[in-house]
Amino acid sequence: MSVLTTLARMWLTRSTKPFTFRSEYDPILPYPECEGLGLYVHIPFCRSLCAFCPYCKTLYSPEKCGRYIDALLKEIELVGGSFPGRKKCTSLYFGGGTPALAADRIGEIISALEKHFEITEGVGLELHPDNVTPEVLRALKAAGVTKISIGVQSFLPQFQKTLGRKPVDAETMKSALREVNFETVSMDFIFALPGQTYEDLKSDIDTAFAIGANHVAIYPFIDFTFTPGKVKPLGKREKLHLLDSITRYCLEEKGLSRNSIWTFTSETGAKYSSMTRDNFLGFGCSATTLLKKQFKINTFSVEEYIKRVYSGKLPTSLTIRFTKRQRMIYYLFWTLYSTRLDPRDFEAFFGVPLRKMYGFEFALARLLGFLKSENGVYRMTLKGAFYYHHFENDYTLAYIDKMWGIMRHQPFPASIIL
Repeated sequence: MSVLTTLARMWLTRSTKPFTFRSEYDPILPYPECEGLGLYVHIPFCRSLCAFCPYCKTLYSPEKCGRYIDALLKEIELVGGSFPGRKKCTSLYFGGGTPALAADRIGEIISALEKHFEITEGVGLELHPDNVTPEVLRALKAAGVTKISIGVQSFLPQFQKTLGRKPVDAETMKSALREVNFETVSMDFIFALPGQTYEDLKSDIDTAFAIGANHVAIYPFIDFTFTPGKVKPLGKREKLHLLDSITRYCLEEKGLSRNSIWTFTSETGAKYSSMTRDNFLGFGCSATTLLKKQFKINTFSVEEYIKRVYSGKLPTSLTIRFTKRQRMIYYLFWTLYSTRLDPRDFEAFFGVPLRKMYGFEFALARLLGFLKSENGVYRMTLKGAFYYHHFENDYTLAYIDKMWGIMRHQPFPASIIL
């Protein structure tokens, strides 16, 4: 674990105690007390496994996928059936894996969730480029999907080769997107790949908007220790230059709006983010749940997930019970991902002013040029966005890398200390 993340944790939580995840869970999750609740569903199946991808995934088979979806519906009923009525939720996102491999059952999953939850801001689903066909898109739209995110990574063949993937046919994608409309069409790209230049990223972004995207996400390549890929990202200096250059291009030359650290949109209503939500419930393998006083993560094992759910128990593998400061840090980290923070929202959530808890830290961030204040709302600068990225990279390798690395091999570890 890096010295930076350790010191940051100790300072911001005002404690030397580490984050401790234990093999325990609440049989009934107290989600009705949470406002701004989101939903997430994980479908872990893929036709082939990309070496660079760290997420929970397994090779697709119709039989295994069918059993998994049956168990998923039971988990939804276990959680949702704990309380009467329907809880209002902001949004629902499907991730993976390749959720479109279960396109014929997405509507069934949405219906199961809508029995217990009222979804007010639409349904999003991730797509592999191979899934972007008129047939699949029509099936998803009929099921209730309103926004899609396509994991392009790059339209340039040399970078698809670097990532171990086949080239993307932009014209075929364009034709399919013209036939079936969604309120948000987002495309994901990776930056900081070896040899990648500003012109390469600019070409990818231009192509995305030309063929039907109204939203793009530009994520940094992170070299997870447990992935089999051998790709090494660009160095810090090159990464800073590339991030600054492409951000200025999106904002100043293309006139896009920024709605998170990595995302840019050409339309006000177009958004796609499963992370910037105050609280959320996660369903499926590796899905996480964030509530007011706890964070939990489901087992990564498909077979153990199915077995656990059919025993009538939640498939929780690990849980952390937050201290108040720990919960505040989680809130601040992911709220600032949106590049803005309203202190009034913080006070409404925690019942205490931001300045009382972290006034010094925010004053220092302004002094260093990471944040600026406009009408009482903090907004992140370009400099702040880069250092946020730098810290997130360290946080990912110090915490997420270790946890996911263990959970890929141990369905229910006794504990993990971070």
